Order: sequence, then C-alpha cells, then structure tokens
Amino acid sequence: MIVLGISCYYHDSGAALVVDGQLIAAAEEERFNRKKHYSDFPSLAIEYCLKEAGITIDQVDHIGFYEKPMVKFNRILECILATWPKSYKAWLKAIPLWFSHRLHIGKEIQKKLGIDKEILFCQHHLSHAASAFLVSPFEEAAIITADGVGEWTTTGWGIGRGNQIEERQEMRFPHSIGLLFSAITAYLGFRVNDAEWKVMGLAPYGKPTYVDKFHEIVDIKDDGSMRLNLDYFAHTYSTTDTINGDKWAELFGRPQRPTETELDDFHRDIAHSGQKVVEEIMVKLANHVQRETGMKKLCLAGGVGLNCVANWRILQETDFDEIFIQPAAGDSGGALGTAFYIYNTVLKNPRTFTMTHALWGPEFSNDEIKKALDRAGAQYELCSDSDELIEKTAKMLVDGKVIGWFQDRLEFGPRALGARSIIADARSEKMKDVINAKVKFREAFRPFAPAILKERAHEYFEMPEGMDAPYMLLVPKVREEKRKIIPAVTHKDGTGRVQTVTAEDNGRYYHLIKKFGELTGVPVVINTSFNVRGEPIVCTPEDAYHTFVNTGIDALIAGDYIVTEKPSPVDYEAGMKRSIELEAPSLLAQQAGGR
Repeated sequence: MIVLGISCYYHDSGAALVVDGQLIAAAEEERFNRKKHYSDFPSLAIEYCLKEAGITIDQVDHIGFYEKPMVKFNRILECILATWPKSYKAWLKAIPLWFSHRLHIGKEIQKKLGIDKEILFCQHHLSHAASAFLVSPFEEAAIITADGVGEWTTTGWGIGRGNQIEERQEMRFPHSIGLLFSAITAYLGFRVNDAEWKVMGLAPYGKPTYVDKFHEIVDIKDDGSMRLNLDYFAHTYSTTDTINGDKWAELFGRPQRPTETELDDFHRDIAHSGQKVVEEIMVKLANHVQRETGMKKLCLAGGVGLNCVANWRILQETDFDEIFIQPAAGDSGGALGTAFYIYNTVLKNPRTFTMTHALWGPEFSNDEIKKALDRAGAQYELCSDSDELIEKTAKMLVDGKVIGWFQDRLEFGPRALGARSIIADARSEKMKDVINAKVKFREAFRPFAPAILKERAHEYFEMPEGMDAPYMLLVPKVREEKRKIIPAVTHKDGTGRVQTVTAEDNGRYYHLIKKFGELTGVPVVINTSFNVRGEPIVCTPEDAYHTFVNTGIDALIAGDYIVTEKPSPVDYEAGMKRSIELEAPSLLAQQAGGR
C-alpha cells in the first residue's frame, strides 16, 4: 500500500511518501527549487519521493492533501463579507485566486501529476495531529496542535490511541496563538511566516516590561483558551504582513519597526514580553489538557510547536513526563501527517513506524559529489578512510575552522540536524559573531544550537540523563559551571537549544562530535543550518560548494571529500558556467539548476 501526502498553497509546501506503513521519503519543495518558503505545488519534492521509492505516480494507491479547501474558502468568504468594506483589498487578491485555482485543488493535483485518481482531503489540524502522534513512540498520548489557522481551527487538542485520533476541543479563527505571535513578529519588523524564531532569539535580551500591555491585546483563561482583542488586529480583513492594527503604536508608544532598521531595548522588551505571553498560553493549555486527559505523554505539532522555549516550559511546568514534537511541525509536515492518517486511521492499518530522526531527503554518493566538484573546477582531497576523515575534520574544528558538513540524507523540517550543517567549536566565545557576520550574514543576536552526544547531554544541560532531544525543539538551561566552557552556544539567558546525537541515527556526525570531545574534553559543537540568510538549506553538492565559496566557511566536508581551497572569482565563474553547460549527473542536480 503506497500513500502520497501533499501540502502546498499556503507556505512551506512539501511531500511525503509512505509505503506499507513505513516513511520512505519526505522533503520541502524549497530545497529543490531554491525558493525559500515556496508555497506552490511541490512537483520536485513529489518527483524526489517517487524516485527514492523507485516507483511511478501510477503505482501510488492513495493521494492525500493536508487540508479541506472548501471549508477554508468558506472561512475566507465569511470574513471578507463580515468586515466589508475594509476587506476590499483582500477580496481583490483572494477571490480571483480561489475561483481560478484553489476551489479546484483536486483537479489541479490530478492535472499536475497526470493522473485521474481520487484526491483525499484531510482537515488541516488533523494532519498536524497525525504528523505527531502516528509517528511518535507512544501507544497513547494527548495531542496539542497550534498554528496560525487551518480551515477554521487555530488550536486543537485531543487523544491518540493506537491508530485512532479523537479530537476533543478547538479554538477557532480569528482567535489564534500563532497569529498573535505573527503580529508580534510583524510589529518588530520581521517577516511573517519566516522570522517568528527571530523573536524567540531576541527575547532573552529583553525584559518583561510590556506583559501587562499584551494582556490588553489577548485575554487568557486558566485553561489556555484565549481571545484576541480584534481592535488590535487586521488579519480578519488584511492580506499583508501587517496583520497587527494601528492601535499597537498607541498601546506601546511606538510605530511598527521598519524592516532592517536598528533594534534597541524597546524591541528587545517587546520580544521578551510577547514570548512570555505565548509561553503562558501554551503552558496553561497543556496543563488543562493533561488534567482533562490524565495522559503522561504529549504529542505536539503545528507551527507553534517550533517554539522551543514554550516546549521546554511545558515539560517543566506540567505533569506530562514525555513530549514528542514532529521535526517538520509546520505546514510541510502536514504532508507526512496526511499520508499516515490515510494509511493508519482511514485504512485501519496498525502503526509500525516510529520517527527517530529527520533525515528523509535526498542523499548523494561519493561519485555524484566528485562529479559535481569536478564540473565546478573545485580542488579537493579524497579521504576514503572514515576514521581519518573524522579526525581531520575534528582537528580543523579544534583549530577554529568553520566547517560546511554535507553528509547522508537531507533533513525534513526547518532545522539542520547534522546532515546539512555548518559546524564549529562551541568553546570559542567569538565564534558566534564570526559565523553570524562572515558566514550566515545575519543579525548578531541570533543564537546557535549546541549538538552533543546524547549520553553526555545531562552533564552540560539541566536535563535528565538519557533524555532525547534530537530535533532542536527543547531549550534547557546550560549547567552554570559549563556556561564558560561552551559560550558560543549558551544564550543570553543561560539556555541552549540542544540537539542530542546518537550513533544509531546519525553515525558519522556522532563520531565527529565524539572525536572532537576526545581532543578537547568537550563533546559539544555549534550546529547551524548550511545556508545563508534568505536561502533554503543546501540540498545538492552544487548548493554546498556554492555556499562554501561565497561565505567565510573554511572547509567543505562533502561525503568523503575535503575542500579547503576557494577559487578565484574568474575560476569560480568559469566553473559555474561549465557546471551549467555539462549534463548533470542526476535528476536532483538538474533540478537544482546545475550549480
């Protein structure tokens, strides 16, 4: 039984393929077409998934879409009519798009795929719930989903048992935790649906100065239910990123920050206060769900599930003992949830798959990597002995080098987790500023995550021995005595967005960190995504080499190849031209534009 799940037409489109209950492949479209947060149809991601399974689209038994378009259209139409004439611009933008395209998504998918199979539709938040529970290690668990909005639901909770999901309660548009956080993001001058995590990164630098004022914007009940004061919001009638209303300036005393202008203490305090309010909602909601269900295990998904500070507080301040957060918690993960919901719940097949890692994208052989480097005219060293490669890389880290690490299958979800990562020495106090300025080209306040051997994590972080945190979605405190040892990954408030690494799920990365620990006594490295600001995480060897050449990365470790020499601008341009002109060695290289 083969099931294809698809998510698209809002943001972060993706695809996932399940064969006989096992996840075979999952990826976001942006990784292939190099357009960050791409929202249109995921043609290349689907093509990759089919190729990974060695099948054609005709062999797929069921195809599922991650939400119900007609229900969503009903919500959009009702809101436009209810807020007329303020919604006039939204009408001009949304209605032609829906009538020409989105009301016929089933037929659109059939046309894109060249098939006439029936397209199945799953509710948006049910897709999120399935994406977390049905691939979790739990036989039964409470489930919370929270994001901006699906069809009508913005937050929901229920119970998962076996292969069934029971939805219990929901909050409905326009009252939304995700849209509250997006409004804070917009007010701080960051891009909505792209930079919400910048608010999390900025928050520790501020103070809770404006928490009381935020309580004028949102009314929070003890059970975590909330209502937005719609006088402060425009999302019921606006289609722009400015989803907060004009009254924010009146309430807080300053207008919305223009993009790319200087951040000051006011902005830091807004970020801190807004983050605290979102944490308050999530903790109260989780406590309510735990009391109502009596469950000790929690599954969490939806875009708000990427708020790793709130996630950690849920673990610390509720009676839940364990939490599972699906790594692609946002909309792209809806493709995965839809596929498993069809396979396990609709078709009543028992669950046989547990997600223990996020490496579900394309992988490249040494031969493919060599051909890509040769086409680009790169100078490289082949190191076929894995132990020697790891030792050489570890020594470069000790020497203060910044490494582009390109190994194994590409990660599914927004975090680089040791397959497409930039890594460096976490002991170096200056390394955070070096990578932000010379490699990532981004704001200086942005934090980096620590990657550590799972069995050593409790020594450096205030977390139980043996605890799993494989997806960088939890933020424990760094133990006070260790903060001076790993300053590059210790955030302003003494926390770290930790990734625990195991040999079973990420062998070469694990052994690299272990070797670095043997050389330094500190089994912790900086791990940040292998990309620059404004670009998706690299997918192909061409992408990796392009980023290496155009940034301050000191070495590229791609498969068994070590690249440390950068070409002159003339040689690089010639290599890029040659790479485009020559026939690409694989379909994925062709899709990546031959870079």
